[in-house]
Amino acid sequence: MIYRLNKENLSFPDPNEADENGLLAVDGDLNPERLILAYRSGIFPWPYEEKLLWFSPDPRAVLCPKSFHLARSLKRSLKRYEIKIDVNFPKVIAMCAENRKKGTWINEGVIKAYCRLHELGFAHSVESYDENAELVGGLYGVCMGKVFCGESMFALKKDASKAALYRLCQIAFEKDGFIDCQVMNPHLSSLGAVEISREKFLQILAFLRDKPPIF
Repeated sequence: MIYRLNKENLSFPDPNEADENGLLAVDGDLNPERLILAYRSGIFPWPYEEKLLWFSPDPRAVLCPKSFHLARSLKRSLKRYEIKIDVNFPKVIAMCAENRKKGTWINEGVIKAYCRLHELGFAHSVESYDENAELVGGLYGVCMGKVFCGESMFALKKDASKAALYRLCQIAFEKDGFIDCQVMNPHLSSLGAVEISREKFLQILAFLRDKPPIF
């Protein structure tokens, strides 16, 4: 059963009630209170056309910071970039949308909602700058305590987004954090991400979401 949310009631159904594709609910809105509740519950939004869909997939893609695969080529690339945190969140999310072009879920409503989460201290960006101090790659996501829920990344130069992710893993490792990648793909797998059950992910999230945040 797919639940239909309304703007008056912020509650979500049990994430374990999602269908075989991970779809749990539709509609609702992207107000900060709802987004924070969603991420605390292991749920994330994925707008599609005119609909707002909410997912809690099983299995869940995650990245343990110490398991990041640092290839030799990436190790060389790291020297090219300066990594900064939260210097230009709005541009990072805008570039993530632009870089995906057709089929992106990062519409104007999403950009506005996550910029608001950033202002409230929940959404963060990790940014790669080249030798000309130009933003050439990065990622953004939502931090719930020690769990960083990655949303999207972009790269205008070789390995620029990977360099940002590597720095995120360093920060998360230093602070006993954990990275949620949501849904597996070959790119994430090549960097060390693995799949775990939704049940295991929700247990980890419940344990870490109220700890001192990594950012």
